[in-house]
Amino acid sequence: MAIQQGLHQHQKQAQRLAMTQTLQQSIQVLQYNVEELQNFLNQKALENPLINVSTSREDLPISSQSRSSSQSVDENYMNQIPNDSYQSLFEYLLDQIHLTLRDTPLRNLVLFLLEYIDQDGYLDISLEDAMEKTGSNKVDMVDAVTLIQQLDPPGVGARNLQESLLLQAESDDWAPKNAITLLKENFEELANKKWALIAKQQEMTLAEIQEIFDYIRTLTPKPGARFNDEGPQYIFPDLIVENEEGELSIRMSRSAKPAVHFQQRYFQKMLQRKDSEVTDYVKGKKKEYDWISRSLQQRENTILRVGRVLVEHQQAFFLEKTKELRPLLLQDVALKLGLHESTISRAVNGKYLQTRFGTFELKSFFSSAVAKTDASPEGLSVDTVKQLLQKFIHEEDKRKPLSDAKIVKQLAERKIEVSRRTVAKYRESLNIPSSSARKRYEAD
Repeated sequence: MAIQQGLHQHQKQAQRLAMTQTLQQSIQVLQYNVEELQNFLNQKALENPLINVSTSREDLPISSQSRSSSQSVDENYMNQIPNDSYQSLFEYLLDQIHLTLRDTPLRNLVLFLLEYIDQDGYLDISLEDAMEKTGSNKVDMVDAVTLIQQLDPPGVGARNLQESLLLQAESDDWAPKNAITLLKENFEELANKKWALIAKQQEMTLAEIQEIFDYIRTLTPKPGARFNDEGPQYIFPDLIVENEEGELSIRMSRSAKPAVHFQQRYFQKMLQRKDSEVTDYVKGKKKEYDWISRSLQQRENTILRVGRVLVEHQQAFFLEKTKELRPLLLQDVALKLGLHESTISRAVNGKYLQTRFGTFELKSFFSSAVAKTDASPEGLSVDTVKQLLQKFIHEEDKRKPLSDAKIVKQLAERKIEVSRRTVAKYRESLNIPSSSARKRYEAD
């Protein structure tokens, strides 16, 4: 059988989107929040001698600016400088060990254990492993663990949640009577709310157990967590909505549109050198400036256009902050503006809108419709239903909490048809426990 081989040429037409580097960078600029954008531009200014960046300080971070402050802008701005006195949990514990323990073999064991305290304050090594690594006996190692558990903050050095809560209660002179006993003997039953069993075993009333349970909830499950906070986080608004006698207007904040200046005199000076390498270099940097300038303008236009649609659609919310949000999808805004959904997503994620009654992330104004009613033919938003759910639970009789089925019934009375499974999903997303876990036993 003869096998024939040959080369054939075929022409095929295909359409494909080429993602150029410039397009990728433009998309990235849109995705930046105010702080990330400023860091990006500062880096470009360091790399490009033709770029100079300046940012207005008129719109300062939300958590530090006060409208009634008589201080100058620069004085307020200086208050944002981070405090260098931040101390880690390790450093805090190490200082206490050096100040309270003498230089002995036992202190060396405490210092060894300190290396195994995690960021939440828990001891992350077993007694057996610690003894093997140090060659110490069990008595000395137990003493070392006891010493480290006596340090501040209370609960540090514990090996599990039960031990941490017990250490905190033992160090608190105001802990309720029998709190330590229940933590030692009935921790699992207490956590699972098997209070009738506890009451029978400890000869206590349900109201007394309720008081102890409420106290334990004030204790921290992560005694070292406060040392992980390196200071306040500031929110820089991208958009500002103003209400002048019922007329809404929206604008970009000045902090959201940093000015990028082109060093024209330096550019002309470099071109006069008649050096081809220098000429190519500065022309390349000029192109980079042009691209950054266009990307910034496009970013501002996109965010502002999206903001205008949000304000128009949620007008009742901005005029009366107690008003409910109307359902709105990314797709709705994308169709109205003639943009892709991914563009809208990038324009709202991490971007904030400032009003006189608070600051909100742009994506919080988007919500799908849940149920249509006579009053809301377009449907209620998920957030609206969640707010009603929270209201029902807040107003419930804590001795007889509302079940998910009863919440469904109350919603139905308002002509809002939602399934029990949906109510359970919303309740869990709000970190609200089930009705059995919300039940309280108050003294009459």
